[in-house]
Amino acid sequence: FAEICASDKKSFALCIIDIKRFRKVNESLSRMAGNTLLKQFAERLCKAAGDSIYTARIGGDIFALVVPAVSDVMRLALMLESRLKQIIEEPFDLDGTLLKVSTKVGVAMYPADGADGETLIRNAETALKKAKSSVEDYLFYSHDMTIRISESFALERKLRQALDNEEFVLYYQPKVDVETRSVVGIECLVRWLSPDYGLVPPKEFIPLLEETGLILELGAWVLRRAMEDQRKWCEAGIIAPPVAVNVSPMQLRQRAFAGLVEQAIRENAGKARIDLEITESLVMEDIENNIENLTAMRALGIEIAVDDFGTGYSSLAYLARLPVQALKIDRAFVSDMHCDPNAMMLVSTMISLAHSLRLKVIAEGVESEEQAKMLRLLRCEEMQGYLVSEPLPFDDMTILLRKQLEQSGDPVN
Repeated sequence: FAEICASDKKSFALCIIDIKRFRKVNESLSRMAGNTLLKQFAERLCKAAGDSIYTARIGGDIFALVVPAVSDVMRLALMLESRLKQIIEEPFDLDGTLLKVSTKVGVAMYPADGADGETLIRNAETALKKAKSSVEDYLFYSHDMTIRISESFALERKLRQALDNEEFVLYYQPKVDVETRSVVGIECLVRWLSPDYGLVPPKEFIPLLEETGLILELGAWVLRRAMEDQRKWCEAGIIAPPVAVNVSPMQLRQRAFAGLVEQAIRENAGKARIDLEITESLVMEDIENNIENLTAMRALGIEIAVDDFGTGYSSLAYLARLPVQALKIDRAFVSDMHCDPNAMMLVSTMISLAHSLRLKVIAEGVESEEQAKMLRLLRCEEMQGYLVSEPLPFDDMTILLRKQLEQSGDPVN
């Protein structure tokens, strides 16, 4: 097996699969029924594996998968769970007898668990043997890796419960005009208020939500809640600026995404005004389809900003075609402006580029007056960061908005 992928020196996985209690099928139904089961299992395995995964029967009721170019073992575990479910969730028809089976899997990684085929197979078989004597459906040869996967799946279960129990909350961070310091926009940021872990920042759970597809459910909730909160401000007599919602790659790829946004707007009687923020790398993943989806968003009156600009790769030709109104400069560039001439030059260049495309610029992560002064001199329009305000829960954001209205002399209900 190692020879399959060793030429490009990429890590890959060898997964050895055993059909549980296969011997009892032969003993209770007949060897012919057992052969029928093996044939049907092999057909389903090949179909579930697809063209990119190598499959083989390596003896008796033992099958193998070679999964090339594995860069993330969590993704591998999720893929295994999903595809094995496809194989065994429906019963097998053994000449009129319907039979459900289950499997055990041992996984070894190349080259960490073996740099040649013989070692890799031996270690995958060792992992399979341990799985067969445990309650786990599959185990990695590396004990540490198995623990990591188990912890990730435990976290996934907690996240599913968190969605059911409404444990997620929205925090809001204001964006202000660089010149006047008045609030001109608000970004909503999701947090997980876990009974076990406390307030969890998004970097701790968003990647797993994206891998499992739960991001669609959470993203839809964030969209609805942000609009509901903005409607509450409106009904309280607070003229709040638009609320910016971050969009994940999986959300934007949904064909029905524009319809979901439109429905949320209707549910709030048109009183909610939202913007969308998309990452630079997301835009470039499927440029033509994304342009179409973003154009549909613009038709709803929604403004779109490219978030974390400068951290990915953008073709200027495509950037000019995107129906976006703003670029957000990543905090990494802003934080180094005062001490790194190269960072200062990059920020200046990005602002000039945005203005040449008739886009406004929002600087993220502004923490000092020195940074704010530099941004004003560079003609950056808006900024957000701890200099202005940390992310605030709804009630505190309401107080901040009321205070601004009172200072401006506008009436507040």
